[in-house]
Amino acid sequence: MKDVSGKVAFVTGAASGIGLGIATALAQAGAKVVLCDIEKGALDKAVETLKRATNADVTGVIADVSLKDALQKAADETIARYGKVHILVNNAGIADGSGYGAWTDKAWNWTLGVNLMAVVWGVEIFGPLIEKQAAKEGGHIVSTASIAGLVGGANPYNATKYGVVSMMEGLRPVLGPRGIGVSVLCPGFIKTNILTSQRNKPERFAESAPRPAPATPVAMDLIKMVADRVQTGIDPLYVGALVREGIENDWPYIFTDNEFEPAIDARFAEIKKGFDKIRGRVPKRG
Repeated sequence: MKDVSGKVAFVTGAASGIGLGIATALAQAGAKVVLCDIEKGALDKAVETLKRATNADVTGVIADVSLKDALQKAADETIARYGKVHILVNNAGIADGSGYGAWTDKAWNWTLGVNLMAVVWGVEIFGPLIEKQAAKEGGHIVSTASIAGLVGGANPYNATKYGVVSMMEGLRPVLGPRGIGVSVLCPGFIKTNILTSQRNKPERFAESAPRPAPATPVAMDLIKMVADRVQTGIDPLYVGALVREGIENDWPYIFTDNEFEPAIDARFAEIKKGFDKIRGRVPKRG
């Protein structure tokens, strides 16, 4: 897809942050954009602001993407309004960095539902819709992972983001021959509301008891560092422009900066060491 102008895009988590940045960049480039979010007040404001700023054809749909039926309903509304869809942006995400000793089943289930299963369902629901006109008009799927999806972390957030990276890598050779590009967005520290995602937690995921607090001063310092970095993070509008460029040029990976490149290089170096340890050995088979 060399030009997003005139195309129909569906963006989840679009009421603020990266999602709104992507929706804005696509609308500015002439796309028709469906903004999907769970937070009605913020969504209504985002749609109205975007209409005034771009004069683009944009609309909003409410959906809790951790529910497959809600995502299906949002897709039905998109087709009812526009008749087709070309671009899917699986962007909705929540932050739960709880480490060992502070895990709960409900926290895992919520994070898995929003960060990973919503991506699975988004592709499952929107993939066939995009395929209908992809051969002639092009199509693209972008899913927001995180740089956390490429570095280790024993917590729900990193685990789900690893899953998103793997899924997009695997889908690219499958959907490419069908006219659909696939990209995974791996942002670093972006100025968003992700650290206050608890504000939108559905009642079914509410904890019956207070969650364990971080066990060590090191953990507390890490939490503070992340909060400070997010507060002073990269502008989501810049990220949106990168995503538009990534769609139009079919980038497999979309990064926002090089800050974590050394950490990823170090991880790959450790993986290489693992292969080196068994190099030359002939494994027994059969």
